[in-house]
Amino acid sequence: MQTPWGFPDFDAHEALHFVHDAATGLRAIIAVHSTHLGPAAGGTRFWHYADDADALTDALRLSRGMSFKNAMAGLPLGGGKAVILAPADRSKTPALLAAFGLAIDQLGGQYVTAEDVGMSVSDMIEIARKTRFVAGLPVAGGAVGGDPGPHTSLGVFLGIKAAVKHALGKDSVAGLRIALQGAGSVASGVAMHAAAEGATLIIADVDGPRAQALATQVSGSVVDPAAILSTPADVVSPCALGAILTEQSIAALKTPIVAGGANNQLATHADGERIHARGILYAPDYVINAGGIINVSTEYVRDGDASLVRQRIEAIPARLEQIWADSASSNRNPAEVADAMAMALIGR
Repeated sequence: MQTPWGFPDFDAHEALHFVHDAATGLRAIIAVHSTHLGPAAGGTRFWHYADDADALTDALRLSRGMSFKNAMAGLPLGGGKAVILAPADRSKTPALLAAFGLAIDQLGGQYVTAEDVGMSVSDMIEIARKTRFVAGLPVAGGAVGGDPGPHTSLGVFLGIKAAVKHALGKDSVAGLRIALQGAGSVASGVAMHAAAEGATLIIADVDGPRAQALATQVSGSVVDPAAILSTPADVVSPCALGAILTEQSIAALKTPIVAGGANNQLATHADGERIHARGILYAPDYVINAGGIINVSTEYVRDGDASLVRQRIEAIPARLEQIWADSASSNRNPAEVADAMAMALIGR
């Protein structure tokens, strides 16, 4: 595998840890992008990658995104991310999770983990048996903690409403068409919020039955995953995996707004300018999808309760408005504006 320093997404990471435990088959990467504002916090992704280079690129991009996300959300956390290289059958054992917990613990608090794609609350329980540097753990009703997914969904929905207000002058998504890419935890939460306010949902997911089940639940419709980004809609909401906004997909967009919960939606920096040049309003992903890490931070730092979590999530639209206002006044695209803000906050 090529040395990490040669990867375009390396971006002066503070540390990279390659983890291997032969007894359990664990292979993982823990990427620490920045600890300028606090311990590097970000979830663990359990995913089957085509090759090791793809896993490294994902870890680097995701950890940098967490630095930016945590900084823009005003959290006392730096940015990091872990990926566990899953086997083709995506099986995992308590022993593998224990070995991963030990690897985190050996970093002495440099990195704090939580749930991401492929990981659950029960997985965090297993990891927590070996380290205290973990969040997203089950809690009693009303307390801060648990699955961060619903909090991410709420923030994304509020961000969509802010985008609709900014671009379309509407205070509600009632009667609007939202093309939702994904039908997982975050996407499902967004769909529920939007449907409750009267939006029409068009849904796509690589798991066809899952897409159909969500569509049935929200009285929506299903389209082929290859068609979702080019579906005519008032809002296109990417809520699956990243790097889906490319030169080709941006050219095919038929929407005035792109606002969704997926991380690293832009395939390259140039794609931020491409979407802006088309006159499409873009909500930078690490700003709109910060609800989950806001909940994780409040749980881990213990600096507030559930009402404060809600208050912090409800501040997401104001941050987006600031980015869009700065974009309009400076003629820079929103992704560029947000990156500049975040880099200043982490001292880069």
